[in-house]
Amino acid sequence: MRAIVIEKFGGPDCLVYTELPDPEPIAGHVVIEIKAFGINHAEMHMRSGEWAEAAKVSGIECVGLVKSCPGGEFPIGAKVAALMGGLGRTINGSYADYTRAPVSNVALIESDLPWDQLAVIPETYATAWTCLFRNLEITQGQTLLIRGATSSFGQAAIGLAVNAGARVIATTRNPERFAMLEELGAQRAELEGPELSQRIAEAKQLDAVLDLVGNSTILDSLAMLRRGGRACLAGWLGGLDPIPDFNPLLQMASGVYLTFFGSFVFGTPGFPLSDVPLQAIAEQVAAGRLKAKPSRVFRFEEVREAHRVMEANQAKGKMVVVNDRT
Repeated sequence: MRAIVIEKFGGPDCLVYTELPDPEPIAGHVVIEIKAFGINHAEMHMRSGEWAEAAKVSGIECVGLVKSCPGGEFPIGAKVAALMGGLGRTINGSYADYTRAPVSNVALIESDLPWDQLAVIPETYATAWTCLFRNLEITQGQTLLIRGATSSFGQAAIGLAVNAGARVIATTRNPERFAMLEELGAQRAELEGPELSQRIAEAKQLDAVLDLVGNSTILDSLAMLRRGGRACLAGWLGGLDPIPDFNPLLQMASGVYLTFFGSFVFGTPGFPLSDVPLQAIAEQVAAGRLKAKPSRVFRFEEVREAHRVMEANQAKGKMVVVNDRT
């Protein structure tokens, strides 16, 4: 099969096209014929050697057809989505014609959506849904701030939160993207930057903050919450540097909650993928209630270019790769 391997750590040119044996069927796993996969920031960090783990074949998610399933958990030929479970980190991932994923990290996702649109959903929407409805426990009528909202993750979170009846305020570093955020359903956009808590009218009144910028802004996010409010740290658009000299006693308000979610836990006993309504999300996309379309679609031969676009912060949403050979 065709595969793209990380030959060495570095720039996009370190992604090398080669041939590898097809993955063999083994119990507890599903071999998937990959039809499309999303491009993620995590894969960029893995390629550059900034992640703790990186498999030879990158790619943490995909959509495709079941080729084999020794345990019978999924029928041959079924449409499925696969994400995490070590894909791209400890086992070979989706930058290939085929991958082998743990049964716990595969979900049926029957839909007539084209493969490129279906590929927008798995990692992005599963993570956004879990952050909103498990960590933040968003309910109708609450006010939510999403920091870093122009990312594919942020755009997914806007749609899911608005559909749940929440009032969404969204941030971006680019004022030219305010209109786009409002078209997605945000009631208002704010310019992302330091000490937003000193500028936002809802300071000390927010029910929840989904912080996708990361460690550089999470303390400021906590400062905006009402008593009992929740902040969820789930992204690192601002970089991977840790919070310097973090002292909760001096830097956190009393009575607020700080939570974290990393999608690498999907498929573990405490975080079953079955908890996420991927099928219902696909149906909402098909009905037009969620605007889940790729910002750009690349061919399998163009993965390096996709990485260059992401590294230049020009993705403007979820980019996907379509595998038209399988």
